[in-house]
Amino acid sequence: MAEEKGALRSAREWVVEHKLRAVGTLWLSGIVGSIAYNWSRPGMKTSVKIIHARLHAQALTLAALAGSALVEYYDHQQGSGSKVHQYAKQFLSSDSSSSPQKE
Repeated sequence: MAEEKGALRSAREWVVEHKLRAVGTLWLSGIVGSIAYNWSRPGMKTSVKIIHARLHAQALTLAALAGSALVEYYDHQQGSGSKVHQYAKQFLSSDSSSSPQKE
C-alpha cells in the first residue's frame, strides 16, 4: 500500500513538472488509439477515419488541458510546490532586498 501511494505521488509530481509533455503524449496516444479503432471499422473512407481520429484526439487533449489547469489551480490554492509560487517568492524577495527602502 505504501509503495502504491509512493508511485502515485511520484507520477503526480512528474505530471505537475512536465504538463505539456504529458498533454502531448496523451494527444499522440489518442491519435494512435483512435486510428487503430477506426481502421477496424469497415465501410468508412480513409479521410473520414483520419478526421475522426483527429477529433477524438482533440477532445482528449482539451480534457487533459482542463485537468492540467485544475491541478495547477489546486496547487496554487494549497501553495504546495507550484512553480509560480516558488518563482514569485524567489524574485519578490530578491527585489525587495535589493531595492532601497523609503523612510
